[in-house]
Amino acid sequence: MQVELRVIGLVAAALAVAALIAFISTPVVKNLAYKVGAVDVPKDNRRMHKHPIPRLGGLAIFLGFILSVLIFLPLDEPLRGMLLGAVIIVVLGIFDDIYALPAKPKFLIQIAASLIAVLMGNKITILSNPNVFSDNPIWELGWLSIPVSVIWIVAITNAVNLIDGLDGLACGVSTISALTMLVIALCVSDPTVAILMAALSGACIGFLPYNLNPAKIFMGDTGATFLGFIMATASIDGLFKFYNVISFAVPFLMLGLPIFDTCSAIVRRVSHGQSPMTADRSHIHHKLIDMGFSQKQAVAVLYIISAILGLSAVVLTTSGEVRAMMFLMALCAAGAVGWRIYLNSKLHHDHHDHQESVSHGNEPFFGEEGKSEK
Repeated sequence: MQVELRVIGLVAAALAVAALIAFISTPVVKNLAYKVGAVDVPKDNRRMHKHPIPRLGGLAIFLGFILSVLIFLPLDEPLRGMLLGAVIIVVLGIFDDIYALPAKPKFLIQIAASLIAVLMGNKITILSNPNVFSDNPIWELGWLSIPVSVIWIVAITNAVNLIDGLDGLACGVSTISALTMLVIALCVSDPTVAILMAALSGACIGFLPYNLNPAKIFMGDTGATFLGFIMATASIDGLFKFYNVISFAVPFLMLGLPIFDTCSAIVRRVSHGQSPMTADRSHIHHKLIDMGFSQKQAVAVLYIISAILGLSAVVLTTSGEVRAMMFLMALCAAGAVGWRIYLNSKLHHDHHDHQESVSHGNEPFFGEEGKSEK
């Protein structure tokens, strides 16, 4: 019990220190971003903001995380590998936020950073067999552990970056995912991963007040790729090492939103004959905006989805597969009912506004397509 209380105390302290450092350093990073030219200018319809906003805010998240980790965790070889890879990712992100680097060189450097982390001990050596009817409960990867681990880290690194399209979205979703992994690590008595995730979620929480709509600063690629890299690497140490089906499902539930958005983006682009790296305006958050949601509403919806997936991952870890499936189905049903109520109320509101417009003689004579521009 004393050990558990000590771990919880360290977790709370790591979270608080990271949050405080990130909160204090964000205004400094904001001024730095203006000086070095790391400013996001809205130049296409993918961007939701209307005026230039500094990016590079991920540097404040990184500072909060790294200082908290150095204070509260001993540096064994896997942790050194993770931090060394993270430094490379952050330096790459800084240059990308300033100079907008091409996709292929960034991709190669991400592979190199991931390879460093993997070769220093952060690798998936076994996978639980998703076939519950098989006699063999696990797959031993052998030499495949290195490419599989690198692919996982690079994929999640870019998945988090892809959802960074609305104020506070990627930072908030990463916070929820990190807190989910924190709770799971406490449940399975893994203090190292718990403190790591406390530092990460704390750094995000400290940065979030500056990043929520209307955002004063973006975290940029510096922050989004860093968050993805750390969560992917930590999930290898904290989630893939169990010998049952839980270890196969939990990481995909915890990071479900960025994984789904990335997979749908790749399928969509390839089906249209485009490169998977081609930017477009068809991500989940764009679709919510096009449906009539405000930025704040769209972000809130995606926070709720992430929280549902995170809670399901926690239930799966602590209570087993059947209860987790029942929990997820119940929440999905509740979400579907809530969605239907929202659409009905929106339809009623739009119809009411239309009737008022007609009664006041404001109905356009030519309709939308026929009206002339002044």
